[in-house]
Formats: sequence, C-alpha cells, structure tokens
Amino acid sequence: MKNVLTIAGSDSCGGAGIQADLKTFGALGTHGMSVITAVTAQNTRGVLSVRELDVDIIKDQIDCLFDDIKIDAVKVGMVSSIGIINVIGRCLQKNSAVNIVVDPVMVSKSGYHLLREEAEEELVRVLFPLAELVTPNLYEAEIITGDKIETLAQMKTAAVKIYELAGTKVIVKGGHLTGDAVDVVFDGHDFSYLPGRRIETKNTHGTGCTFSSAIAAMLARGFPIPEATRQAKEYINGAIGCSWQLGHGVGPVNHFYNFYKKAGQGENT
Repeated sequence: MKNVLTIAGSDSCGGAGIQADLKTFGALGTHGMSVITAVTAQNTRGVLSVRELDVDIIKDQIDCLFDDIKIDAVKVGMVSSIGIINVIGRCLQKNSAVNIVVDPVMVSKSGYHLLREEAEEELVRVLFPLAELVTPNLYEAEIITGDKIETLAQMKTAAVKIYELAGTKVIVKGGHLTGDAVDVVFDGHDFSYLPGRRIETKNTHGTGCTFSSAIAAMLARGFPIPEATRQAKEYINGAIGCSWQLGHGVGPVNHFYNFYKKAGQGENT
C-alpha cells in the first residue's frame, strides 16, 4: 500500500481539512498520515476561530514521519503564516519529498481568512516551486495573479501566469463559474481540460481539500498527472453527487460514496 501525507489544518466538523484528506486517502486505497498545522473551531455554518500550532511541533511531525516511513506523496493544505510555510518548505526539501500537491487554501466558504494576507506571496515563493501540481480555485487564482477570472479563456491565462511564477504544473478549478464545472490544467506547454457536470447541491464543504487529496493519492499510486487528475475529478464528482445534509449549513461531500452504494444507500443520503 502507498503512503500519503497531508499537511493541513483540522476541521472539527469533519468535512474538510485533515479529516477530509484522510477519508479521501482511505477511500482511494492508500494509507493516510497527517501533520496538523492548525486547529479550527468550525461547523457547517462557518469557521469560528483558529489556533495555529507552533512551528517546532509542525517540524517534528514532518521529520519523524519521513525518518520512519516511505512517503509516496504529500498534500499541503492550510498553512496560515509565513513561519509555518517556511518550516514546511525546509522540511520537504530536506526529506526529498516527492509528488507534492499544494492546495492554496486562502479563505473558507464562509469567508474566514485561513491564510494571512502577508503570507500569500511566501506561499507562492516557497511551496509552489516544490509542488508537482498546484490546485487553486478561481478565487485563489485571482488573488495569486491579481486578475479577475470569469471565463475559460481567463482561466487559461491565469494558469500560465501561475506557472510562470513558480515553474510548476497548475490546475485552475472552475467550480465557481456558471455552467459546467470545467477545470483547466497547464503543464508549461499544453492545456488539457477536466469537464464535469454541475451538480445542484449546496453541500460542497471540503470539495477543494478532497480533490487535491485525491490527486495526491493517485500520484502516490503511480498514475501520471493527466490520469491522476482525471480519476480525482471522477471521484470528487461522485462524492458531491452523494453529498448529504449535515447540521444547518453547508454539508460535506461523501468521501465513501462507493462503499455506501455497495451497502445499498443511494445518492444525497
């Protein structure tokens, strides 16, 4: 079995962050491990508060895992400060980490800023160049490039700009556009597209975390980026289609939908 590490924040309601990542790794046939960068108090209605972990314990979490276990891929999610970003960058370089997927988590769906504004440039400077692939959504791509993105053509332009900033492959996610949810992948030379039907549901908590983790799991299993992203897109579409209502706000996607279907449970349960 392949081993996949997530470096991210904890979501107390279990729909995003570390919890979503570990569920995704397990659902896709890999062993998941975690390094927690922050603890959030949140529910389906939003993020109430955040407490960052000390950089020393983040360093120790990363180093002890690499010292003992072969890690086949790494997903990096919520990294809220310059200090956290830099210690992660140093640790990943020192341990020669491979198949790194960086999901630039900046703002929660409820509007809570999970990445400090002064750390945005540091994220791009330090962690993007280490990544095999970065996975910004439209809002994150707008922050990174400084451009408004409302069309497929603008998504392509943004992907090129991000590649030029960091020299890493990019997938700009189109879930926030109207119409079909098309993602744009740019490898530095060519574009490819991941089409997806738009699923009418408000229960999309954790979609970005889940998608990037699915890509990391597929890279760990040996699939090249085109196939890894295709399978990850198929997985997240299924998880959204089988999402359910939890609490009184935005419910989570269903990470184990394939297992639930086998057990006789239908969609949107």
